[in-house]
Order: sequence, then structure tokens, then C-alpha cells
Amino acid sequence: MWQHEYTAETAAAPSAVWAVLSDLDHWTDWDTSMEAVALEGPFEVGGRVSMTPTGQEPIVSVITRIEADRAYADRTEFGGAVLDFSHTLTALPAGGTRVVHRLEITGPEADRLGPELGPMITEDFPDAMAALLACAERPA
Repeated sequence: MWQHEYTAETAAAPSAVWAVLSDLDHWTDWDTSMEAVALEGPFEVGGRVSMTPTGQEPIVSVITRIEADRAYADRTEFGGAVLDFSHTLTALPAGGTRVVHRLEITGPEADRLGPELGPMITEDFPDAMAALLACAERPA
């Protein structure tokens, strides 16, 4: 298994972060590692999301968790590895939101692929998080 998480805080309310995060068709507005992201069907657990990482072929992920204003997660499987991505939102006592972006790689090939793929995938977590939170902080 291989795992990594990145945490940041914003003055934006969880609902504002959720509004940006749950709008999958506009992820490329803040996630520059993606050329295209498109929801294929309803936004629900079990729903499919087509994602095209910059310079790569499209991949299909399956939504594994949706909790409005609290959590979004999806799973991608390939090459004997299972990649579980999640965003968890926690309201802060003084206002604002803590956001944790996590990647966990499991599966039969996780020990071999994780150390190679994991850092390449997660290197943009800080930039993507900053852009996500900047979008959430914009006035509606």
C-alpha cells in the first residue's frame, strides 16, 4: 500500500468548497493536471467520471462516496492497482473549512506501482488545492 495526503484550510464555508468540488464538469477550472473531466450519468455513488490527465489517455473512475458539504471520493483501477482518491471537508470552529485530499494505492501491484506513480500523481496536490480553495473563496 502507498498513501499520501495534503491538508489546507480556507475561510470559505464547507458549502462553498463543496459547490466547487462537486461540480465535476468544471474541475479543469482548478485542477490543471486534467485536460478534461466529465460526469457520465448521475452524480451519485456508483456513478462514472471520465478524466483525461494532461498528455494521457482518458481513464474512468467510479464515485465511491458522496456526503454533501463533507466528502467526495472516487476509485480508479488499472494495472493491478486500485487508486482511491478522496476530499474530506471539516468545518472549523471559528469558521472556514479544513480540506484533506488523500490518495491511497492498494491492490496486488500497489507495492510496485505506488512508489513510482504515487509521487507523480500527488505532486500537484498543493497547487490543485490552492486553486480549489481560491474558487471556493470567490464571491458567488
